[in-house]
Amino acid sequence: MPPPSAGAETEALLACLKAQREHVLGILAGLDEDALRRPVLPSGWSCLGLVRHLAHCERFWFRCVIAGEPDAISGLGDVGNAWRVAADVPAGAVLDLYRREAERADAIIAATRPDAGPAWWPTDLFGDWRLDDVREVVLHMITETACHAGHLDAARELIDGRTWLVLPVQPTGPPRRRSPAGSARGRPAGLRPAGS
Repeated sequence: MPPPSAGAETEALLACLKAQREHVLGILAGLDEDALRRPVLPSGWSCLGLVRHLAHCERFWFRCVIAGEPDAISGLGDVGNAWRVAADVPAGAVLDLYRREAERADAIIAATRPDAGPAWWPTDLFGDWRLDDVREVVLHMITETACHAGHLDAARELIDGRTWLVLPVQPTGPPRRRSPAGSARGRPAGLRPAGS
């Protein structure tokens, strides 16, 4: 079977990344300005701060590392603590920044072969560690975005009880017969091993 074309691979990578971005924005839909700014965990980050951090990750990995945009690279020192959003910055501006950076990243990904190496790399920041091509950078951002989408899921549930997608867990009851695949007890409904 022939390997997938670069176009098909790029489309698959973009689809996964876009799905995680939609999760980030979707779990925050309907929160007001105060809720977006409210820290709910002891570490003190807010949902809005996390989105600002993700916007800067998109800029860093795609505009700086992959495309080597001089303005984006020279502006890295101006970011400060990306997790903190000044009180005079509207929530909508932060969400729009994230959307704009995602759109620019998508254009860069679509225009660059998956096996192309970075145009710029911050050796002083990472030392010997390196991502070797666009494919690895996109996979890194899928992981980063998915991880933070999970953080936002927990924060949203603490704020008002809303959840994105939580499969119901089977109620605890008397132990069930064990199957060769393991215990069915505590598994999400519909995902029990056959024969349990």
